[in-house]
Amino acid sequence: MEILRTIKEVREFKRANRDAPLVLVPTMGALHEGHTSLMKIGKALKGKMIVSIYVNPLQFGPDEDLDNYPRQQKEDIEICRSDGAAAVFLPDDEVMYPGERFTAVRVGSLQDHLCGAGRPGHFDGVTTVVAKLFNIIEPTHAVFGLKDFQQYMIIKKMVEDLDFPIEIIGGEIIREAGGLAMSSRNKYLSPEERKRALNINLALTYIAEGSADGKLSADALISDAIAKYLSGIRIDYLDIYDSKNLKPVPRDLPLKGDLVAAGAFFVGSTRLIDNMRYTIR
Repeated sequence: MEILRTIKEVREFKRANRDAPLVLVPTMGALHEGHTSLMKIGKALKGKMIVSIYVNPLQFGPDEDLDNYPRQQKEDIEICRSDGAAAVFLPDDEVMYPGERFTAVRVGSLQDHLCGAGRPGHFDGVTTVVAKLFNIIEPTHAVFGLKDFQQYMIIKKMVEDLDFPIEIIGGEIIREAGGLAMSSRNKYLSPEERKRALNINLALTYIAEGSADGKLSADALISDAIAKYLSGIRIDYLDIYDSKNLKPVPRDLPLKGDLVAAGAFFVGSTRLIDNMRYTIR
């Protein structure tokens, strides 16, 4: 496995492997089983897999946890090696954003709700860094986790609108015992907070299963889920969205179509996101 730290090294790697499909798994490090599940998808494509590890400052707001975001580069490299990566791209800020920056990439209305509503500029940072990674690495495929369903949809739309010749593949949410979605931020949770965080999945399951008979509105389902499961958890947002355009469904009408119950929650000081996708015919 090769360690690549500069754009020049990435391009030399590409020249040496020009006949193989090139699969990118973009990450911010602090790798866990959720990330390794994405690497398994990448490895199954039987090309050369590059895992990028870069904590992107553009997607963090001024009061967010950029400085404290978990970093474990040595451990991450060994995980990539054991999971079949052909190379790891480890750029620093000087490689990714040299000099004064004038250009950004923005995908419009898909970022108006969910995390985009409360984190202005976050997805501009995501799409800008991902577009740069796509231009540097030129993968044929890229694998993203569906835990951040909004990010996945925004990246797919960016690829479509900007004609990147890349297939975007979504990897299903990997959960700990009890249903907590795996996240690099889970390590911030105390044992009591981790136990409390299990209720997030229970609340989303309640909403998805309660939608099936069509008797309860979104408003009633969300209110019941909060009352039953989310006491002691601060809700950033929780709603049911159309999974194609990410707009909230009407709160007072019967539910129908391809839906995603999604939310962001503060357990203690740790912000966690999760979602559950389902269809009502």
